[in-house]
Amino acid sequence: MAQRLHLVFGGELVDPSRSAFKNVDDIHIVGMFPDYESAYAAWKAEAQRTVDDAHMRYYIAHIHRLRDEELEASSTEELG
Repeated sequence: MAQRLHLVFGGELVDPSRSAFKNVDDIHIVGMFPDYESAYAAWKAEAQRTVDDAHMRYYIAHIHRLRDEELEASSTEELG
């Protein structure tokens, strides 16, 4: 069974109506999670912790969607 990894991260936005971070060096990496449910719980905790700051946003990235294990790997992935 394939893992369904999720990354939870967030930080201060330039403008609350956009998704551009003010400083990418200050992005808070909450963590990597093995399923959506645990990622959602972590996201919710961080979102609630920063609810009073309109410029703070947290996101869940579906890492498992970034690659298809059935496709042949590129030559750079085969190095090592």
